[in-house]
Amino acid sequence: MGNYDWSCFVTRINIKAPIEKLYWCWATREGMEYWFLRLSEFKTSDGSLRADTEFVQPGDVYRWQWFGWPDEVTEEGAILDANGKDFLKFSFGKAGNCSVTIKEELGENIVELLQDSIPTDEFGMHNWHLGCKTGWTFYLANLKSMLEGGIDLRNKNESLQRVINS
Repeated sequence: MGNYDWSCFVTRINIKAPIEKLYWCWATREGMEYWFLRLSEFKTSDGSLRADTEFVQPGDVYRWQWFGWPDEVTEEGAILDANGKDFLKFSFGKAGNCSVTIKEELGENIVELLQDSIPTDEFGMHNWHLGCKTGWTFYLANLKSMLEGGIDLRNKNESLQRVINS
């Protein structure tokens, strides 16, 4: 694995849902809390909290919390790019940046996540490259599950630890 690029990864999934719905899932508080987070707050550049269904804009900042984790576990970052229809990019703490592209391929809608600018020291390779790729793989599967079948796979029990779904 000498040529493996630890600074980035791509994970993709096909989902039977309209592109507009997929974008809503990524670009609104309501959408992010539907399949991914227990708390997703977006604030505009002037500090105003965005409405639950309002699309994020470049320059917005966010605060996220996950099911299965205490309130002290919070991620904060910024929306770097958002086109209002099929592309979103955000900073992801010390773990780099994430770009989400939603596109049609061979008659199916694909959600593709690229995480890049991952530090390539030992900590970055293990915790952010491997850890984030595992996490994103689960959450993309949960997005598909929620949109295609309505079953939420997330662990919502904070006391239950070391499971793949939190």
